[in-house]
Amino acid sequence: MHIPSTMLNGQVCPVTLAVGAAGLVVAARWARHSTNRPSPHRFAAVASLIFALQMLNYPVQDGTSGHLVGAMLGVSLLGIPFAILAMAMVLFVQAVFFGDGGVNALGANIINMAFLGAGVAGLVYEKAIKNKINKNIVLFGLSWFSVVLGALACSLQVAWSGAVSLFKVLPAMAGVHALIGAGEGILTVVVVGLLSASTRFWRANEKMFAWSAFSLAVVAAMLSPFASSFPDGLEWVCEKLSFAQFSGMNIPVAFPDYQASFITPSAMATIVAGLIGAGIVFALTLAAGEMLARRSPLR
Repeated sequence: MHIPSTMLNGQVCPVTLAVGAAGLVVAARWARHSTNRPSPHRFAAVASLIFALQMLNYPVQDGTSGHLVGAMLGVSLLGIPFAILAMAMVLFVQAVFFGDGGVNALGANIINMAFLGAGVAGLVYEKAIKNKINKNIVLFGLSWFSVVLGALACSLQVAWSGAVSLFKVLPAMAGVHALIGAGEGILTVVVVGLLSASTRFWRANEKMFAWSAFSLAVVAAMLSPFASSFPDGLEWVCEKLSFAQFSGMNIPVAFPDYQASFITPSAMATIVAGLIGAGIVFALTLAAGEMLARRSPLR
C-alpha cells in the first residue's frame, strides 16, 4: 500500500507532509507522557519485526499480492502512540534507504498506515478490550479494518492528485484490500500469539521479549526471497486502471528494490538488504525510545 512519488502531485504532497509531521509531534508527546510505556528494546524490536514482515508478500487473487502492514500488531504489543511512531520509523527507513514509498509521499503513507491504521483502529481496539471482547476476534477484525481504511484514504489521495477518478479507484482498492485485510488479520493474530507465548515463557522479561521479536524479524528477512512476486494491491489497481504518472522526487537509495547490490545472487542480496534494514530500524527506534524514556515525571 506504499504510495510511490509518481502517484502524487500538487497540493496533496505538502499538505500530507505537514499533517504527518504535526501528527508525529502529537504522538511523540503522547508517548513521552504515557504511563504504560514499552521498554526501548521492546519498541525497537517490534518496529524491526514490522519492517521485516512487510517484506513477505503473499498471493491473494488474480496475480495480486498483499503484505502485513503491522499497525494493529504494533498497537497490541506497544500501545497506540508507540505503534504510530514505530510505523512512521519503518516508513521513513523504507522511503530513504529502500525507495519504497516516495519521500514526497511519506506524509500520505504515514497518515494511511500509522495514523489511521494504528491511531484510529487502535482507539477502537482499546475500547473493545475494555469491554472484554475476545482479543483474537478484535485483533482480526481491526487488522482487517486498518488495511481497508488505509486503502480508502490512499484512494482519496491519488484521486486528489489527479492520477485517476475517485469513482474508479475507490471500489477497486476496497475490493482487493478487503481480501488483503483478511491475511493481515490472520498474520497479526498468529504473530501476537507467538510473542505472547514468548512473554509467558520468559516471565515478562522485556529484554528477552525484545530478542524474541527481533529473532522473528531475522527469520522473516531470511524468508523474504520466497515472497510472492505478484504486484501488491495498489500496484495491481494502478496497472488495471492506468493511473497517470507524475514527476516525483527521486533520490538515490542504498538498497533499491530491497537488494544489496554488492551481494550475489539476488536471493542473498534480498536477505542481506532485509537484515540491514531491520538493523537500521532497530537502531533508530532504540535511540528514539531512549530519548522518549528521558521524560520528566508526570504532574
